[in-house]
Amino acid sequence: MEAIIFCGLQASGKSTFYKEHFFNSHARISLDLLHTRNREDIFLHACLSSHMPFVVDNTNPTRNERQKYIVLAKHKHYTIKCYYFQTSLQDALTRNNTRQGKALIPHVGIKATLRRFQMPELFEGFDAIQYVKLENSIYLTQDHPHEI
Repeated sequence: MEAIIFCGLQASGKSTFYKEHFFNSHARISLDLLHTRNREDIFLHACLSSHMPFVVDNTNPTRNERQKYIVLAKHKHYTIKCYYFQTSLQDALTRNNTRQGKALIPHVGIKATLRRFQMPELFEGFDAIQYVKLENSIYLTQDHPHEI
């Protein structure tokens, strides 16, 4: 059983990466999709109780926000991986500007997420961390530099 927690600014490529790499194997837990924390909790607990692999496709900018998922998944003996989406503020704002409707995030929201962002670290409870970077519409991944 695998739990994957995405971390990164809005418009850093998280949802597209999910669709390209995990759509056929992992349930997607996303506030963009579920709209409320209550619905998210219900869906998360359904995944955990049924041993379904899942991806948390939210910004997850702080250690405290990530702990909820890590603690619950560890309790159910999941392997927990983090995918950190590296992007500059300017690249996120540029990609965001291509969005329309509700998908378009106010720039102040992206900047607020950046101010709160704490880099994910193994000591939080992750079994592995992957760095993901979007270059020329291609996702490049590499292991966390502190892994053995």
